[in-house]
Amino acid sequence: MLPREYVEQKEKELLSPFATLSCNSRGRRREEEKCAIRTDFQRDRDRIIHSKAFRRLKHKTQVFIAPEGDHYRTRLTHTLEVSQIARTIGRALRLNEDLIEAISLAHDIGHTPFGHAGEDALDEILGKYTPPAHFHHDEQGLRVVDFLENNGEGLNLTYEVREGILYHSKGMENLKDALREKGKATLEAQVVMVADRIAYINHDIDDAIRAGLLKEGDIPTRWQGVLGRTHSERIGKMVQDIIRESEGKPLISLSEDVLSAMEEMKDFLYQRVYSHPLILNELAKAKRLLNELFEFYMENPQLLPEFLLTMGTREGMARAVCDFIAGMTDHYAYRMYTTHLLPHRWEEGV
Repeated sequence: MLPREYVEQKEKELLSPFATLSCNSRGRRREEEKCAIRTDFQRDRDRIIHSKAFRRLKHKTQVFIAPEGDHYRTRLTHTLEVSQIARTIGRALRLNEDLIEAISLAHDIGHTPFGHAGEDALDEILGKYTPPAHFHHDEQGLRVVDFLENNGEGLNLTYEVREGILYHSKGMENLKDALREKGKATLEAQVVMVADRIAYINHDIDDAIRAGLLKEGDIPTRWQGVLGRTHSERIGKMVQDIIRESEGKPLISLSEDVLSAMEEMKDFLYQRVYSHPLILNELAKAKRLLNELFEFYMENPQLLPEFLLTMGTREGMARAVCDFIAGMTDHYAYRMYTTHLLPHRWEEGV
């Protein structure tokens, strides 16, 4: 028996009847020979980890743009926290942990530089050039793994991982409604969606306190009775609640008390952190930077990578420029803006 076949057999014996078995995957966009050692979902996880788009997450904004401090979250550390939380939930519910990990690691792979400000900027300018086109990071994530990685060849991931990337985002949407709407997705994809919210509502508060935008005393006391007083207590209570409420069910669920407290935390963040004048001021600058970069590359498309130029001839140059800028890290966007749009100081003897 091959190592892959052994793992697939163990999945049948040990996983929940609601779990997604590797051997039952709906396949890939392009057929491939099976790996002798790894299941399809394990193989997807490895492809994601080795991708350039995944590595670039380390220099992409979570909330605070290009942070200089060592302890602020970036898009990569957020991704790792989501993966840890999701795998803990999935293991307890006997779901497919490899599928959960693959979705978790790829769920934000379509994010732009400068976080949601970059997403908003690209959405506006892409719609201006090619209405009614729009930009959203979950759809871009699917575009990255399908077309943009490997110089236009993509990663050729399984349907289940691709579905999880597309369905993970909720924005301001109520979590209960989001789970009901996305209930047809695998339980593994649902777990990642919930873990994403657990991660960001907790670590964004932690980072906001570190940045001086919040004080511990600003956190509403009504949460403490339900979720606990500390960062770790809150995460622990949420994870335990999901496991208890979801055990033996075909849908990931939460108790009304915990769900209500999580929604309050999310609303609190939008009001006190994401809408803070200091944050909004920096995000406005980031949007202007990306708008000017977009215009520059539209006027100078020869500076794009060759495979994007080819894609631009099929889908329009605005789409190709959007793909190029969306893949930039905060640092690279700064550097390209400085290189192309700021005057260079004249050096004596040149």
